[in-house]
Amino acid sequence: MTAAEPIASRALRDEVAAFVANEIMPLEADPASYDAHENIKLERLEDLRGKVKAAGLWAPQMPTGRGGLGRSIAEIAILYEEMGRSLFGPVSFNCAAPDDGNMIVLEKVGMPEQKRDWLQPIVDGAVRSSFAMTEPAPGGGSDPGMMKTFARKDGDDWVVEGRKWYITGAGEASHFILIARTNPDSADTRKHLTAFLFHKDDPGWEIVRRIPIMGPEEHGGHCELSFDGLRIPDRNRLMNVGDGLKITQIRLGTARLTHCMRWLGMAKRALEIAADYVSERESFGEKLSEREGVQWMLGEAAMAIQVGRHLTMGAARTLDTGDFARKEVSMAKIQVADALHKAIDTAIQLCGARGYSKDLTLEWMYRYARQARLVDGSSEVHKMVLARFLLNEGRGFWTPVP
Repeated sequence: MTAAEPIASRALRDEVAAFVANEIMPLEADPASYDAHENIKLERLEDLRGKVKAAGLWAPQMPTGRGGLGRSIAEIAILYEEMGRSLFGPVSFNCAAPDDGNMIVLEKVGMPEQKRDWLQPIVDGAVRSSFAMTEPAPGGGSDPGMMKTFARKDGDDWVVEGRKWYITGAGEASHFILIARTNPDSADTRKHLTAFLFHKDDPGWEIVRRIPIMGPEEHGGHCELSFDGLRIPDRNRLMNVGDGLKITQIRLGTARLTHCMRWLGMAKRALEIAADYVSERESFGEKLSEREGVQWMLGEAAMAIQVGRHLTMGAARTLDTGDFARKEVSMAKIQVADALHKAIDTAIQLCGARGYSKDLTLEWMYRYARQARLVDGSSEVHKMVLARFLLNEGRGFWTPVP
């Protein structure tokens, strides 16, 4: 990934890159590979996942005892970047959101029996999962303190009432992590929320609708959910009552960064498509690549990607120390989201009408990339986070440059 990338992962990176190039990317050119929501058809996905497992490349973020590769966050950064080059890459390796973040947080905080019953099936690829937190106004979005969905204790169960929306993957998920308010009278607002596990077949909830989006979509879409008396046994509570905000921080810190890792791969591929085109296309007696204006466009986009790569690896190393790395992750999230859009927009501009057409994958990438500045906290919210750190820490904000 950079000069400081983990040496132990370089050979594995090359294996992942070769698999993506040889087994996954050729499928993108076949219209029969896509489902109605422009993602890979599930039957083709299952075939690919079998090949990934046979190649020994499955779930690098999970411990070897669970069937994964046991890699650190810094190590998976360079692997996810290679997977992200393909539209279908991350999900084929079981490294796509929301399963990726759910597996990581369950491995960190789940009890042994919860890991057995709720985590392991996701790791194995037997089920898909979802993370239900965001709510319609006036409920919680970027500010979880506004959450309205309420879980009331009733004997050995919790009874849930409320509404969630834009819940990624809910239409295909079997296992759900739900964040709900449980301590509204607590003086400590950080202890208002609790996390729970529930199954798609549990009564007392429903998917109201699959919300249409610009697309393309993850499997299971982005859904609106209604809870009307869902009963969750207390044994399916994650961590302690009131630890819901802590769980979201544990999950979202790494999840935001893994988004960045995957987006970097897509951004790099977009520029490579553009570079190939301008190196061949001639206009007014010279190749487009020889024009200074074209070179400026490519250079600026390439630099933005490389800055994002360094920020992402720095944040990954900080997370590996056990730190929440909130500053580092926010910086990477802002930079990489912008770099992704810049790279794809530049590539479309340089490829002209062909870039805007479905002859290339750039238009798919462009629509997909627009969500980057919104998901897991908008860029503006992350800038607020950075400003608060700066105002509170002063010169301490500036960590040593490695």
